[in-house]
Amino acid sequence: METVTVAQARRMALAAQGFADRAPKGPVGARQLRKVVGRTGLLQIDSVNVLQRAHYLPAYSRIGAYDPAVLDGASAQRPRWLFEYWGHEASLLPVELQPLMRWRMASAQGVWGGPRNIAAQRPDLVAWVLQEVRDRGPVTAAVIEQDVPKPKDNWGWNWSDAKKALEWLFYAGEITSAGRTSQFARLYDLTERVLPAAVMSTPTPEPAAAYRALVEIAARGLGVAAEPELRDYFRLPVAGARTAIAELVEAGLLVPTRVEGWKHRTWRHRDAALPRKVAVSTLVSPFDPLIWERSRTERLFGLRYRIEIYVPQEQRVHGYYVLPFLHGDRFAARVDLKADRRAGVLRVPAAWAEPGVDEHATAEALAVELRRLAGWLGLGEVAAPERGDLAPALADAGMRGSVSSIS
Repeated sequence: METVTVAQARRMALAAQGFADRAPKGPVGARQLRKVVGRTGLLQIDSVNVLQRAHYLPAYSRIGAYDPAVLDGASAQRPRWLFEYWGHEASLLPVELQPLMRWRMASAQGVWGGPRNIAAQRPDLVAWVLQEVRDRGPVTAAVIEQDVPKPKDNWGWNWSDAKKALEWLFYAGEITSAGRTSQFARLYDLTERVLPAAVMSTPTPEPAAAYRALVEIAARGLGVAAEPELRDYFRLPVAGARTAIAELVEAGLLVPTRVEGWKHRTWRHRDAALPRKVAVSTLVSPFDPLIWERSRTERLFGLRYRIEIYVPQEQRVHGYYVLPFLHGDRFAARVDLKADRRAGVLRVPAAWAEPGVDEHATAEALAVELRRLAGWLGLGEVAAPERGDLAPALADAGMRGSVSSIS
């Protein structure tokens, strides 16, 4: 069994995620976005818009400023190359992966209670909602809810039941998203009218074959990883993921690898690159695949990260929407951010240095990155940080340079 240091594992992980790739020259378009998704395998969706919606940020972190409309078009315009489904939570996935997700569509095990109960108790409602989508799609849930049959007695349907029926049909793969409205509401349509015919006609693989393919995609995106991370990437069942790992080891695609100081059994993808250094300065989304699995993030980077959106304000440690700052091959800081679009200002409620970093150098690099981010978001100014141990140094560094000159 080969052995690597934590520093080597860290550089492999960053390279696997695309952080060691050369920055694109010239305008960024679909080709560069395809390369990003080729590295990550998928993009997680989250509705929080205090800074920028989650699925837009991983591409920014890897290739810099780009037009988010290009990513929107990837899942909303023909020829589509991304579609929405439950990959790692709600996600955008390459359309070629749809056959690999049909095992999930055929199973009700992962469906949360409301949609599962509606499917079992109100099959007539589910059939009615499906027919509505067939007749009227693409259509939002709000439009369908307006036309829900009025109750004739005490058991009548209501808007939440219609939404649950839509979510059941979405999970089952009978309908999918044909795009989003400006308010980020899904436009539901029949899957066969959204996905390319070549994808729909692809034979459904056996679950074991799908697990192997998905574990390999996860391994390729992680570089070196333990079982929990390989399994968590696409939220695979434990037994299926373990069997897939063993079969991929036997096939030579996964190589047993020991990471010094780790107790976990780990494997690297056979094609994982080990760059001599990683020179990058960028902010990373809380929903970035690089830091999805928090225990791995702590083992690789020494960063104990927890998102505090759902923590009461008085109990938050670092802030509401905090992004770690990747500088070189380490996380050097974390910063709470808010896009004040009305004022045209990127607000910095808090900025914190990670232990052992050069605060002056970190603040200088972070100030440049904040101005770059503000430029991408169309904000003309970066406000002074309001609190945090890095706030004084960052405020000083932020006094030099401008958004326009950096972006």
